[in-house]
Amino acid sequence: MPAGQASIESLSAVTFFTADMARSCAFYAALGFEMHYGGAESAFTSYGVGSGYLNVAVGDPPETLWGRVILYVGDVDAMYRRALAAGLSAEMAPSDASWGERYFHIRDPDGNELSFAKPLAR
Repeated sequence: MPAGQASIESLSAVTFFTADMARSCAFYAALGFEMHYGGAESAFTSYGVGSGYLNVAVGDPPETLWGRVILYVGDVDAMYRRALAAGLSAEMAPSDASWGERYFHIRDPDGNELSFAKPLAR
């Protein structure tokens, strides 16, 4: 990198939009996200994810898939079972990907896609 240019070191946060904060908070609580700020009556809620954050703000959710946030977890299958036990519906069962991760996708109530993944042992 040329001298004097700042490097990008990490992702601080991803922010999703919701039309219903209470519904969104219930979804993220069911998956075990730890709330740091906000709540069901707030216009902005922030959850800790490792050294970063997943934020949810009241606003217009996207009408189509914009992308996804990928979250590493210790046990993909345990996270999948937790989601099902909470009455949530995943888009797919956990599977091993050719790029070396085990993962599954789930959408929050506003259509934002989350992928829970873990690198496979090599």
